Amino acid sequence: MENKDNNNGVYSHKVRAGKRRTYFFDVRATKFDDYYIIITESKKRFDQDGYERHKIFLYKEDFNKFVDGLNKVVNYVKQDLMPNFDFDAFNSDAEDAVNDSNDPIEE
Repeated sequence: MENKDNNNGVYSHKVRAGKRRTYFFDVRATKFDDYYIIITESKKRFDQDGYERHKIFLYKEDFNKFVDGLNKVVNYVKQDLMPNFDFDAFNSDAEDAVNDSNDPIEE
């Protein structure tokens, strides 16, 4: 697990999604020992150096609603729009094992 620049990083999980896109799920702590999640999509730019990043800040009071909404739309796509598509063909256990870290961020 790589260290974070600031001291409020608690946990991080990285998901590679193709050659140009990566998702980061970071747990952060507030100064009052409260926790929130930052979901970051990072995409390598085609015509420039560097990355384009988009972030969502998710607070504890919204965790259940967010997960419920995400599950509903993913299930709708899988079951209603693309029932014959093999979504499991995109799973890569070897890559996930390398990129998955359950260790707390070292400070």
